[in-house]
Amino acid sequence: MRIETLYRTFLKSSGVCTDTRVITKNCLFFALKGDNFNGNTFTQEALDKGAYKVVVDDIRYHKNTGETILHGDSLSLLQKLAAYHRKKLGLPIIALTGSNGKTTTKELINAVLTQKYKTVATKGNLNNHIGVPLTLLSMDASTEIGIVEMGANHRKEIAALCEIAQPDYGYITNFGKAHLEGFGGIEGVIKGKSELYQYLDTHKKTVFVNADDEKQLELTKKMQRITFGESSQDVIVQLKEASNKLLVEYNKMKLQTNLIGSYNFHNIAAAISIGEHFGVSSEKIKQAIEGYIPTNNRSQLIAKGSNTIIMDAYNANPTSMLAALENMKQATGTNKIMYLGDMFELGDDAPTEHQYIVSYLEEHAFGEAYLIGSNFVKTNTNASFIHRFETFDAFKKIFPSIKPKDSLILIKASRGMALERILELL
Repeated sequence: MRIETLYRTFLKSSGVCTDTRVITKNCLFFALKGDNFNGNTFTQEALDKGAYKVVVDDIRYHKNTGETILHGDSLSLLQKLAAYHRKKLGLPIIALTGSNGKTTTKELINAVLTQKYKTVATKGNLNNHIGVPLTLLSMDASTEIGIVEMGANHRKEIAALCEIAQPDYGYITNFGKAHLEGFGGIEGVIKGKSELYQYLDTHKKTVFVNADDEKQLELTKKMQRITFGESSQDVIVQLKEASNKLLVEYNKMKLQTNLIGSYNFHNIAAAISIGEHFGVSSEKIKQAIEGYIPTNNRSQLIAKGSNTIIMDAYNANPTSMLAALENMKQATGTNKIMYLGDMFELGDDAPTEHQYIVSYLEEHAFGEAYLIGSNFVKTNTNASFIHRFETFDAFKKIFPSIKPKDSLILIKASRGMALERILELL
């Protein structure tokens, strides 16, 4: 099928769906395949639930009655449709990637830009080869700015997402020790994430750059860029207070945020810089930043009984884990407790990186640490304040005897550890 023909079908539909559990009436349903599922088997269910048409790539599910569209690869067709739609819309697209802070930064940017524009931003962390096309296809003629988060765990993935989203602006939050197994080490991370820079440079587009990050400055020195941060010559944002909720200064105004951890400072500064570039007033920027409240286990500050909890259990890698511990070390309060879970996708670096975290805790000794997971349990330590458990169930059994009071608590781990379960114990 020609993409122009499919596009006319898309415009007649109510939008695109890929999951029959959340199907919308009159949608264009794409039957996608995964390691553990085959969307083609849901063709009839999608039609029964009100789908307008179903794109299939298995001839056994194709109907000659006009209800299905047969193509050799439903996913590639979804991506081509998204790229075609993006060109037709012609609106500014801001793309962002990085090892840490992508989703928080995306939410902050969206909060700022919605003060003046109708925006569409990536929902949750739907930032992969399926999520990016779905984000683009959720935009329509009323959308004024698109904000697209891009995730990757291998080289060439960001490059492929750029070809679909065709961004006009870009921002890389940082280069950290995330997905080391897939990228093949930190240098692979830098090369993989920098594919966004390569696309923007080739197409003479603009990047937003953290002026306090020498690596980012070096990689973008020949590009069309706007810098921000404490060292910036363009948009100056200063960190005034980080021991509790972050206080920043911008354009002679103090902005009291609901975010914790100095690692969130540049996420805030990026949103301010982008807002200023797009003409959002200083007052509206202040209103947006101060009104943003983190959710979904990302740097959430939760009061539970006599305890204050920093809930940061959405994900973790060595860089973000160390940043969270640095924040705990600097935080006010004497009774500090860390519940830390394994960090995933580190490959051969897993033993070294988990041991480094343990060694950091030993050296600084600022509180009790409870380490959970098969990687942490293999680390070496003689510190009496570091306790290791191979499984969550093993930790859960002893929890009643250590239940904390009047404490500042950090909960952080990779998503697969599901350490938000500790909230139920508390």
